[in-house]
Amino acid sequence: MTVREGSLEAPTRHPIDWKGKDFYDEKSCFDEMERVFDICHGCRRCVSLCNSFPVLFDLIDEGTTGEMDGVPREKYMDVVDQCYLCDVCYMTKCPYVPPHPWNLDFPHLMLRAKAIQFKKGTPTEFRDTTLSNTSANGKLASIPIVVQTVNALAHNKTARAIGEKVIGIHKDAWLPEYASKPFEKTHATSKPLPVKNGAKTPGKVAIYTTCYVNWNEPGIGHDLIKVLEHNEIPYVVVDKQACCGMPKLELGDLDSVAELAKVTLPQLANLAREGYAIVTPIPSCTLMFKQELPLMFPNDPDAQAVKAAMFDPFEYFVGRNKDGLLKTDFKQGLGNVSYHVACHLRVQNVGQKTREMLEMVPDTAVNTVERCSGHAGTWGVKKEFHEIAMKIGRPVFRQMSEHPKANSGQGGLPDFVASDCQLAGHHIEQGMAGQGDGKVAHPLSLLAKAYGY
Repeated sequence: MTVREGSLEAPTRHPIDWKGKDFYDEKSCFDEMERVFDICHGCRRCVSLCNSFPVLFDLIDEGTTGEMDGVPREKYMDVVDQCYLCDVCYMTKCPYVPPHPWNLDFPHLMLRAKAIQFKKGTPTEFRDTTLSNTSANGKLASIPIVVQTVNALAHNKTARAIGEKVIGIHKDAWLPEYASKPFEKTHATSKPLPVKNGAKTPGKVAIYTTCYVNWNEPGIGHDLIKVLEHNEIPYVVVDKQACCGMPKLELGDLDSVAELAKVTLPQLANLAREGYAIVTPIPSCTLMFKQELPLMFPNDPDAQAVKAAMFDPFEYFVGRNKDGLLKTDFKQGLGNVSYHVACHLRVQNVGQKTREMLEMVPDTAVNTVERCSGHAGTWGVKKEFHEIAMKIGRPVFRQMSEHPKANSGQGGLPDFVASDCQLAGHHIEQGMAGQGDGKVAHPLSLLAKAYGY
């Protein structure tokens, strides 16, 4: 029987069998990597997405046979280390994902290999585990006096050089500052507004703040609240939040993901069952609840309830507009906005809702860039990967700095640089080599600005 070249059906995802007896079996995993890598070798359409595929194809081309049998198995982890689980190959490029009979899921195979690697231990385990402890880091770093010290060291060249040598965080990588007043301690309380449900959107919102917004840039959360209040949407902020688990997932630490899920899922599921739309302002966290946790816990009713209630904020606002329940009384145009579509938003399959929303604002021209920035959470700040991250992002840096409507239509620098992933936004700012300084604004902050706040 001839197997057709590609699948015409929409991609589907199998549950992650991380409790299965073979999941942590290294030989079984490497056998599957050999099968998948061989199919990738015959296709190669993902070569421009990230560094995993160039590394793989170089290993094959420079091997003794020019085929997979010429690549030593100990080199397979070189490919795994380059994958940061963006999911773009699965959702946008690969023609062999299920339901195709070849059944390729490159990102989740890399996740399996990372999980095996994490169980065995690595030389960078301390650094990697420390970086992924986002909540603990935030609680410690936001202590008065400590926060000023931490932020000062992040900008001190001598301290950064020592940090690169001792910890393994690249001395030139952009690092987020910590806020002295986290969002969870400073956010406003919703007014007692009536709940107006629409056909596409619940009429009340539960805000899952995310570690980044809570500890690093609480202003994004405050701007989300301003937009909700302007549109007379009642809200609650999820109390005593734990991390979504994405940093642990990217590390392959699935046991820690499960422990965090024990905290987050019951609380969010209760809100979902009470009729709240759950909104998260960082797309990686949204994706975790929409996809990864439901696939890790396919039979958990809490995971499935949260999945059904989870919204990207702009997915929610555009849906609200289609329900005829969103105000469009914008007070201020945004000028020329270069907008980057984050990978973890692209793979949610909701369309470009942020772009749609920003384009509703009068006197606003949106230059949309749909390509990986290369930052990838903690991956892009690590000593061994930062320069690769900058290389991956180079086309994005150029496109973001060339707004077609700037300089009276001649092209040039935008008024704002925006990405749904604020980490990517600052990575792009760094890659623009000073041209983006002071221009980075989260799309939620731009929307609040357009409303006049």
